[in-house]
Amino acid sequence: MQPEHDEQGLLDAAARGIAISYWAERAPDRGAVIATDATRTFAGLDARANQLARAFARRGLTAGDAVALLCTNRIEFCEVWAACQRSGLRLTPINSHLIADEVGYIARDCEAKALVADAVLREVAVGAAGLANAAVRLAVGGDIAGCEPYEDALGAESPAALDDPQLGCVMLYTSGTTGRPKGVARRPVSELANGLYKLYGYRPGDVHLCTGPLYHAAPLSISMILPLSTGTTMVLMERWSPERTLELVEQRRVTHTHMVPTMFHRLLALPEGVRQRYDLSSLRFILHGAAPCPVAVKQRMMDWLGPIVNEYYAATEGTGTVVDAATWLRKPGTVGKPNPAEQVMVGDEAGRPLPVGTVGLVWLLALRGNPFRYFKDDDKTTAAYRGEYFTLGDMGYMDEDGYLFLTDRSANLIISGGVNIYPAEVDAVLLEHPAVADAATIGVPNEEWGEEVKAVVELARGAIGRPELAAELIDFCRARLAHYKCPRSVDFVDALPRHENGKLYKRLLRERYRTAAGR
Repeated sequence: MQPEHDEQGLLDAAARGIAISYWAERAPDRGAVIATDATRTFAGLDARANQLARAFARRGLTAGDAVALLCTNRIEFCEVWAACQRSGLRLTPINSHLIADEVGYIARDCEAKALVADAVLREVAVGAAGLANAAVRLAVGGDIAGCEPYEDALGAESPAALDDPQLGCVMLYTSGTTGRPKGVARRPVSELANGLYKLYGYRPGDVHLCTGPLYHAAPLSISMILPLSTGTTMVLMERWSPERTLELVEQRRVTHTHMVPTMFHRLLALPEGVRQRYDLSSLRFILHGAAPCPVAVKQRMMDWLGPIVNEYYAATEGTGTVVDAATWLRKPGTVGKPNPAEQVMVGDEAGRPLPVGTVGLVWLLALRGNPFRYFKDDDKTTAAYRGEYFTLGDMGYMDEDGYLFLTDRSANLIISGGVNIYPAEVDAVLLEHPAVADAATIGVPNEEWGEEVKAVVELARGAIGRPELAAELIDFCRARLAHYKCPRSVDFVDALPRHENGKLYKRLLRERYRTAAGR
């Protein structure tokens, strides 16, 4: 946290959605966002947010309305967030790797009245716009058919402070294990309200490197919202690469960053000479999450960079635990000690607590006073809770000192490179193919990505399991889903392990492939 401020004044500003304005007054010329081809000072970011807020209002948007954002990592992403945050608007960032049908579904489901799209993604944007109901359409970074130029919309408006700022919110989409993605909704609340920003220990002159795509929950919150809200400069990577990360740490004197374990793996895979070429002495705080990190990999990171690697366990739906480097070194493998203790409970499927040391489902306490709900899906919301607790389906146990250890991930979830992939969505596409009688998508071990997607297919009568058909099924999926969700390999079996009640035992398949891989 930057000390040249009145903390209560900052919290008050954040509660109205104008933390950026707060820093624009106190440090107008400080860099807010540094991207590959452009920079915004806090004063510049604040002015552009005011212009966009007015542009939205002129086009009929009012507090409570929704904005869908399909954008790569560029400065305008930050501007759209800042404008929505002070206009009382609900922002839904959309994964830029999705295909038009998937983007259009989310834009329609979140009830977006405005769609802001990156011209780099114009083909997807045009297709999605035809499926959405957004009357307001703005194109960033170039022309998109049917969209108004973003710069023209801003250029017609005043950069002066808004008369009546209102706090907006972000509603991200998460797939769960079945069906279409669902929005995780809460009433607006400042991300500074819970005090977690103090964990990062920001000081004057600190710099946060954003390594991940801003449409994901962790980079959005940890690498954009919190740094900018606390007056900290953010360096925005357009796309991640290991050596470029080291270059930026040295060039920009980066002090903080957020990564996923796959990035650790790729950094450690760099030749020793490359890793030693860069001055990384400015780094003070690395935070990681999104997927389990092997103990040996995390230990090697700290052997290299020092005890600065911290970890969290959380999800779009809510928070769980945090563990600092010193504590982890005393208890390798833990994801932290819940604070307060009741924040996490290990229990059975009914949510009943289990004894210390017993493996069970990990249940997280919903945010009191503002629990999440799945947008327009009361049944799914009700099903997610056991009292005040919800679970991600992860398995783990508490040790005698109250520290949480995870033993396995949810039964079906695949985590590849820190990204959640939900097999039910892939299964549904495979079952559309006439050669497929039954399908099970699972995660199998991958040294770099943690897991990769494999489809195990039971063929329809008359179909023959040849390599050509496997390639055809992969292409079939790629035409209907984002490529990162699609199988990288397809195996054919005589019969999938289904119980008489129809339940598919994917666990048996995973165990078979992990045994074959020596895991």
